[in-house]
Amino acid sequence: MAITMTESAAKQIRRNIEKRGSGLGIRLAVKPSGCSGFMYSLDYVDDLKDGDEIIERDGAKLVVGIESLPFIDGTELGFETQGLNQTFVFNNPNAVSTCGCGESFSVDK
Repeated sequence: MAITMTESAAKQIRRNIEKRGSGLGIRLAVKPSGCSGFMYSLDYVDDLKDGDEIIERDGAKLVVGIESLPFIDGTELGFETQGLNQTFVFNNPNAVSTCGCGESFSVDK
């Protein structure tokens, strides 16, 4: 598995966990949804599941379940600030298209 995260993404994950006050890390998942077929989902992780992979950088943990791996293998998770807007960004080489709003993506199977 070759999922990576930028320094800025790791820093933001650490901030989110510190602000929450607990948690092992952040789970990156892919769910069927949106106008293009799939959506990224980020949520706090308190317990690991069978098959979870942990990506760690600078003390931040990104957890990925085995069911999401085929859709995001090779993805780089980043974090960007533009003016007042802050967001995680996904550089996913498997995405062949995204919807106009950028919330969902599709892959070739």
